[in-house]
Amino acid sequence: MTQAFRLLAVSAAALLLIGCASVNFDQALDDTRQATQTFVPNTLELRQTSAQHRAAAQRSAQLLDKPLSMADAVELALANSPDVQALLAQSWADMASINQTGRIANPVLSFERNQSLDEVELGRLLSFGLLDLLTLPQRQNVARNQSAQANIQRSANVVDKVAQVRQAWVRAVAAEQTAQYAEQVNTAAKASAELAKRMLQTGNFNKLQRARQHAVYADAVAQLALARHGATAAREELVRQLGLDEKQTALLKLPERLPDLPEQARTATELSTTAMQQRLDVQQARLQLDGAGKAQGLNLLNTLADVEVGIRRDTITDTHNGQTSDRKGYEVAIRLPLFDWGGAQRDAMNAQTLAAANHYEGVLRAAAPHLREAYSAYRTSYDLARHYRDEIVPLRKTMADENVLRYNAMLIGVFELLADTRDNITSVMGAIQAQQQFWLADAGLSAALLGKPITGGTPSHARNATPSTSGGGH
Repeated sequence: MTQAFRLLAVSAAALLLIGCASVNFDQALDDTRQATQTFVPNTLELRQTSAQHRAAAQRSAQLLDKPLSMADAVELALANSPDVQALLAQSWADMASINQTGRIANPVLSFERNQSLDEVELGRLLSFGLLDLLTLPQRQNVARNQSAQANIQRSANVVDKVAQVRQAWVRAVAAEQTAQYAEQVNTAAKASAELAKRMLQTGNFNKLQRARQHAVYADAVAQLALARHGATAAREELVRQLGLDEKQTALLKLPERLPDLPEQARTATELSTTAMQQRLDVQQARLQLDGAGKAQGLNLLNTLADVEVGIRRDTITDTHNGQTSDRKGYEVAIRLPLFDWGGAQRDAMNAQTLAAANHYEGVLRAAAPHLREAYSAYRTSYDLARHYRDEIVPLRKTMADENVLRYNAMLIGVFELLADTRDNITSVMGAIQAQQQFWLADAGLSAALLGKPITGGTPSHARNATPSTSGGGH
C-alpha cells in the first residue's frame, strides 16, 4: 500500500512539472505577426526593457522627422502607442491566466498537535485532489484551446488597431487638403463680393446682384470654418491613435495630399471560400466550438464527483517514559452528491455547447456577406474616385481654361469667371472626398479579409461632403 502511494506521489510530481511551463509570449507574438503579415508590419513587439524603450523612442523620432506616410503612421503607432503596449500586455496576462488552468493545484500540508495526559500526538497530512490529477490531460487540452483563442483575439485586436490608424491618417490628410481648397474658395468668393460692392457704389450693380455675391462669400466663410475645424479634429484623432505626447505632436507633419489611386483595383478573386475560412473570426468561432466540447466533458466529470487523497503520518510521544511510535495511513475524501447532482451545471454546459455551435454557423454564414459588402464599398469607391480623376476634374479644368479665353475676349464678365473658379475648386474637393473614401474602403477591405469587419463610410459620402459654394454667382 505504501509503495502504491509513493508511486502515486511521484506521478503527481512529474505531472506537476509538466504543467509548470511558463507562457512563451515571444512565440505568441510571432504567431500574431504570421497571421497578420498582409496587414500589420513585423515590427510588433511588447517592450519590457530599457533598451527596447530607447529603440522605440529613436524609431519614433525618425518617423516624425519627415512627412508621415500611411505605412509610417502604422509603424509609429506600433512603436509609440501606449494603447498597443497595453493591448499586448493584457494579452500576455490573459495567456498566463489560461496557462494556470492547465496546472495541478498545489498539495495541502496539514499539521496537528494534540496532547492528552502523558501523550503528545503530532499529525501530518499531505493531500491533493485525485480528480485534479486524473483530469490534467483534459484540462491541458482545454488550456491549449483557450490559448489558441487568445492568440486569435490578440491578432484581431491588432488588426483593428492598425485599421483605425490607417483610417485616421486618411481622414487627417484629406481634411487638411479640403481645408486648403476651402481657403481658395473663400478667397475667390471674397474677391467676388468686394468687386460687387464696388460696382454697387459706382451704380453698375443693383442691391440684389450685390447681395447674391455677398451670400456666396458668407457661405464660403462658414464652409471654411467647418473645414478648418474638421482638419483640426481629424489631426487630433490621428494624434490619439498614434499615442503622441505634446512634444511629438508638435513634430507631426503630414503629406500635402493623399496617395494616388492604384493603377488597378483589387479583383474579387480575393473573396474566395479559402479566404473566408481563414478569417480570424471564423477561426475564433471554430475554436470556441471545439473548446466548448472539450470543456463539457471535463466539467461533466467534475460535477459527478470530487475526490481528495491524503497521506497521513502521526507521531505519538509518551512524555512519561519518552517512547515514541509512528502511525501511517491514508485518507480519502469524497463529496457526496446529496443536495446537488449537478443537473443545472450540465444543462448550462449543454446550452453553451449549443450556443457555440450556432455561433460558429452564424459567423461562417456572415463571412461571405461581410466580404462582399466590403468589396462592393471598395470597388465603388475606386470607380468613383477614378471617375473624378479622369472625367470630372479634367472637364472642369477644360471649362475653366475656355472661360479664361472667353473672359480675355470680353465675352463673359469677371463674376462669371470667379464663379467658374469656385466650381472648379469644388470639383477638386469632391475628388478629394472620393479619394478619401477609397482609402478608407481599402483599409476596411484589408481588415475584412482577415476577419475584422470595420466601416469606412459609403461612397455617397463623397458627394455629400462637397461644400455647396457653387452656382451662386451665375
